[in-house]
Amino acid sequence: MSDKQLEIRGLRARIVGGEEILKGVDLVVPRGEVHALMGPNGSGKSTLAKVIAGDPQYEVTGGDIILEGQSILEMEPDERAREGLYLAFQYPVEVPGVSIANFLRLALNARREEGDEIGVMEFYKKLQRAVKELNWDDSIIERNLHEGFSGGEKKRSEILQLLVLEPRYAILDETDSGLDVDALKVVSQGVNAARGPNFGALVITHYQRLLNHIVPDRVHVMVGGRVVRDGPKELAMELDQKGYEWIREAVGA
Repeated sequence: MSDKQLEIRGLRARIVGGEEILKGVDLVVPRGEVHALMGPNGSGKSTLAKVIAGDPQYEVTGGDIILEGQSILEMEPDERAREGLYLAFQYPVEVPGVSIANFLRLALNARREEGDEIGVMEFYKKLQRAVKELNWDDSIIERNLHEGFSGGEKKRSEILQLLVLEPRYAILDETDSGLDVDALKVVSQGVNAARGPNFGALVITHYQRLLNHIVPDRVHVMVGGRVVRDGPKELAMELDQKGYEWIREAVGA
């Protein structure tokens, strides 16, 4: 088996001091593939995303997270990011006083060795290509990060960051939440632009509509804190038609 993958192995986790939410999650996302994670409300999908990213509100009570052969459980969130892991939040936070351009240049250079910082011209060419991919005006890059943004603009900004930072793996937590059809198409266009042999993604969503635009290589279904079913892209369509109750009945959840 290739080590170019993100592997979730028997992962158990809870909010610090609370009850267990993840109850033994097993999941593999190879580089070069986009996987979808679906499931009803309360199944643990967003918790999984936050635990992978290293959110300190959660503690791991069992299992492991392996990034290309290396456990990342002891890494701080910024270390995980430097290793090539990216999380697009369900509710992106505002950062007053920091422009998108400055934030992204700092983030890029944080992943480089001292003395190998990206040049100003190279950075702006890269940023402008990504802005164009998302059908945005160049003026957006001088706005403060997410400050005063609509929900759709915040999601588009998250995908802009993805295109500029070029992580090895991205966890996209309900990127389609609150998006109208046009915004959904633009965001999906950005994710599809990132696809390639050196990029793996886990797209977390309730609904199949996002997967009409970002066609997954594999679909995983989460119920009750576990991944209970895996299948090809057609599994998402089946869930859309039948809902989640048949999955619960099939696995006895």
